[in-house]
Amino acid sequence: MTASPEIEIAGRKIGADHPPYVICELSGNHNGSLDRCLSMVDAAADTGCDAIKIQTYTADTITLDVDRPEFKIHGGLWDGRSLYELYEEAHTPFEWHAAIFERARKRGVTIFSSPFDETAVDLLAGLDAPAYKIASFEAVDLPLIRYAAAQGKPLIISTGMANLAEIETARSTALEAGAPGVLLLHCVSSYPATFADANVRTVADMAARFGCPIGLSDHTPGTAASVAAVSVGACAVEKHFTLARADGGPDAAFSLEPSEFKALVDDTKNAWASLGRAHYDVLGAEQGSLLFRRSLYVTADVPAGAPLTRDNVRSVRPGNGLPPADLDKVLGRPAARALTRGEPLAWDMVAG
Repeated sequence: MTASPEIEIAGRKIGADHPPYVICELSGNHNGSLDRCLSMVDAAADTGCDAIKIQTYTADTITLDVDRPEFKIHGGLWDGRSLYELYEEAHTPFEWHAAIFERARKRGVTIFSSPFDETAVDLLAGLDAPAYKIASFEAVDLPLIRYAAAQGKPLIISTGMANLAEIETARSTALEAGAPGVLLLHCVSSYPATFADANVRTVADMAARFGCPIGLSDHTPGTAASVAAVSVGACAVEKHFTLARADGGPDAAFSLEPSEFKALVDDTKNAWASLGRAHYDVLGAEQGSLLFRRSLYVTADVPAGAPLTRDNVRSVRPGNGLPPADLDKVLGRPAARALTRGEPLAWDMVAG
């Protein structure tokens, strides 16, 4: 692959020249239990993911507890619920963060979070978070982006709902405010998203437009969209995670269970490895198979001086004889000696 822009998070380089960086999003699927959240960290670590991500907010820092229509959700998984009610259920309490970070680090997995206001950034800075993730809905919150970027760590920005100008403004704002690098994630802010809406070709287009690493925040079922995104250049994949969808949870319906998430890790990294390079040489692994290509063989006994014909010479496997392309050159010419059925044809067996 050719050289491409990259960033570094906790010593791990992220870019098209490196295996995809797989981020396991715990979100609100802890269902209000710290013990369950810590079990999720352990299960996530067991999948081989590169990073674990949580979300840092409270209902009061992300919305208002008011009874107005615009604070109600209409349609989708959370139809009829108020924003405050949903975020009160889904939030990860600030007082849990130290334990969650400690568990992830104990398991050897990078951990960071999505802050939703300045108090969240301050909390994460105190925990020495190695990166900050800006959620799609906050990609237009330039003061938040500036505050997070000023911590001097890379920013990951999801781009769901954002147009080109908004994406560029978010990216440039982060860099100007002190972020050493930006990773943009193509995202469809629909929960769950359909394959028809995934449009993962956007990944390659974003890479050409923005000159920074591009990944995918994937809300579709299964692993297919993530694998497809890697095949067109995604260098990171973020996916929601749960111990079991049957246990419920705000994001359970579009989250992967542990065995499925391990498949995501394996499938995306294998997809990247399979991209390789464009070439037309015989690989070392193919050398042994050359024997089984077709070649010209004597298929019936031929007396010395008798002509070679289609009745006594034919292209078959294996490949020890003359190339099949030489068939027309040998037909009609006399045998230089008596030939036995099953011999590979060579030029010293052909006279004239």
